[in-house]
Amino acid sequence: MNRTTENLKAIFERDINTLKKELALYENEADLWVVNGAITNSAGNLFLHLCGNLKHFIGAVLGDTGYVRERDREFNDKNVSRAEIDKSIDETLAIVSQTIENLDPETLGDDFPQRVFQGKAFNTELFLLHLSGHLMYHLGQINYHRRLLSA
Repeated sequence: MNRTTENLKAIFERDINTLKKELALYENEADLWVVNGAITNSAGNLFLHLCGNLKHFIGAVLGDTGYVRERDREFNDKNVSRAEIDKSIDETLAIVSQTIENLDPETLGDDFPQRVFQGKAFNTELFLLHLSGHLMYHLGQINYHRRLLSA
């Protein structure tokens, strides 16, 4: 690993561990699935979405884990138990950590193997930074959702 992959691994590990802590902080498991008005994505669905997103783009695409993403289920499944979500977060952490640790630093400058945004190419380092930002964005939404419900 080089400094860039070490930094990427550290930031993903930090934020995935924070995701796990947020899940544990929900006092009432049913609150994971609360939506209201224009807020149509529950925290539970955001947890599922983040795990699916990272298992796919980092695990399957970069790490060849064989994970098959079912993106629609990330948003349509309801009332998945906290224990199942917690297990998925643990799996995601292991997959992301191992994949980034094993990533050849030379590939960071290569195009990411999948074209995601209107077919536009991004180098792998930039796409990993995007994934980190995506994780942090939804992590903030989950945190805000939890605090609103416990207020």
